[in-house]
Amino acid sequence: MADPNLDRSFGFVLHDVARLLRKRFEQRAKGLGLTRAQWQLLAHLNRHEGINQSGLADILELEPITVGRIVDRMEEAGWLTRRADPADRRAHRLYMTDRARPVLTGIMALGEELLGEALSGLGDRERTLLLDLLIHVRANLSDRTPRLASREGAADEADRPAADVLERAR
Repeated sequence: MADPNLDRSFGFVLHDVARLLRKRFEQRAKGLGLTRAQWQLLAHLNRHEGINQSGLADILELEPITVGRIVDRMEEAGWLTRRADPADRRAHRLYMTDRARPVLTGIMALGEELLGEALSGLGDRERTLLLDLLIHVRANLSDRTPRLASREGAADEADRPAADVLERAR
């Protein structure tokens, strides 16, 4: 059997890119005073404010007890608050505090800066195509309906197969 070229393997390249992005982000985010687990939790909480710990654990792909410990530390430090869930007296909903919002802004700015570095040398059309194709792959793997339309309104491409979009970009 021929030795596969891992440098051209989709899974290996995707994993390496994700690993390198995390590593670079961690290096730059040290000054924010949060661990990687904490800023990831904060970023997801921003998108799903009012979620319970169990739902957040699912999103973060961590055990609920692990998320509970992280939330305990973040609540003690004033990054987030727990509020009683009106539908389930055993559960709590999570909310960011005013202290967390400027830090989240810093996290987002670091992310944008790093994305610019990662995608340097790619034009707007290539960046849009790359994102559209990754969204399509994610949809294939998560049983979501693939959507290839870009943010700029390429709605006519929303139902086109990825191969058609790629062919048009050439």
